[in-house]
Amino acid sequence: MQRHQTLALVLAIAAVTGCRTERPPPPPQPVAQDDSAVQGTVVGDQRTAMEAAIDSGSGAATTPLPPQTAHEGPQLAPNAPDSYTVKRGDTLWGIAKVFLKDPWYWPEIWQVNPQVHNPHLIYPGDTLHLVYVEGRPRIVLQPGLERGNSARVLPRVRSQPLEAAVTTIPYETIAAFMSKPSVLEEKQIKTSPYVLSTRDSHVIMSEGNTVYARGFAGPVELGAHYNLVRVGEPLRDPDDNRILGYNGVYTGTGHVTRGGDPATLIMTQSARETYPGDKLLPGDVDVPLDFMPSPPKMNIKGRIMAVSDGVTVIGQYEVVVINRGIRDGLRPGNVLAVYSASDPVYDNSKHGFVHAPSLFAKKVDLPEERTGTFMVFKTFDRMSFGLIMEATDVIHVADNVQSP
Repeated sequence: MQRHQTLALVLAIAAVTGCRTERPPPPPQPVAQDDSAVQGTVVGDQRTAMEAAIDSGSGAATTPLPPQTAHEGPQLAPNAPDSYTVKRGDTLWGIAKVFLKDPWYWPEIWQVNPQVHNPHLIYPGDTLHLVYVEGRPRIVLQPGLERGNSARVLPRVRSQPLEAAVTTIPYETIAAFMSKPSVLEEKQIKTSPYVLSTRDSHVIMSEGNTVYARGFAGPVELGAHYNLVRVGEPLRDPDDNRILGYNGVYTGTGHVTRGGDPATLIMTQSARETYPGDKLLPGDVDVPLDFMPSPPKMNIKGRIMAVSDGVTVIGQYEVVVINRGIRDGLRPGNVLAVYSASDPVYDNSKHGFVHAPSLFAKKVDLPEERTGTFMVFKTFDRMSFGLIMEATDVIHVADNVQSP
């Protein structure tokens, strides 16, 4: 009995030992790679791949450009240059289109230089180079050179354009829209000061007339400019009919000449009648334009609710309002594609012959056609302002917007 137990123990030990010797060796551990070349930094006395590429005269000038494949990220524009010198009046969107087929992928190829103060900004006079770092296209500034115009003045207040620096979209277009609000958010309406009365009961105001106002959150600054805006018809979400905002009807502009409650304003411009209850909104443009174009991080599907100036046909650089906002994941700089929203048509044909409309005819949905590109520049909780950057066909209110 004891002999059999000893034999069983020997066999068990042999089996375990055999399993251990036949087990494959553990896989080699990955070695951490130094990404200093991608970040544009210097390690020891070695130059980075970025600097070497620039010194060689930009990617395509000395070596053939690597072929672009369908699923390797941003696609270069067919005639992308080796370098481009930024001119006054350029926008970041326009510069991105020089190099890229889809400009919203700019952040993926823009190589930030950590040696430059506020490296995300681009100035007239800067020369951008197309180079390749580890086989990937990058747009870089040549290190060690003075950037653009050395006499630059940074903005004194957030509402001013970035002087000399290139903005993402045309500042003038946005300023014209924001300085005379045509869309009001409900919260904005509730918290804004309002017209109490006009002197001598005037309703059609002209330059030099007096307006009295109340409802300011704090002390009123003398000389402050305000737009007088009437709350118009509600803007409803076409998806669920909820009120997201209201049309704003600009009536005039005034500046504060005396504080107190009520405060006194003198009209400097009048466009139409001003009534008690009309709202006062700051005349400054509070829209920073130093954001980068990018696709939204979440899948977005929405619709155009309104357009500035009440036009019916929307073209390039028109400001529009969509029914998606912060709660949907949108932020300034996000780019959306615009698609036509066609009504279904009746199929009245049979066997190749067209018959008169029939009650039995079936409705057929037409395919959506892409008509433009839209960029968000100001977001609210459930709606956003944006600019039509490109329009390849007619765009209308109620057209669809979605992630590109």
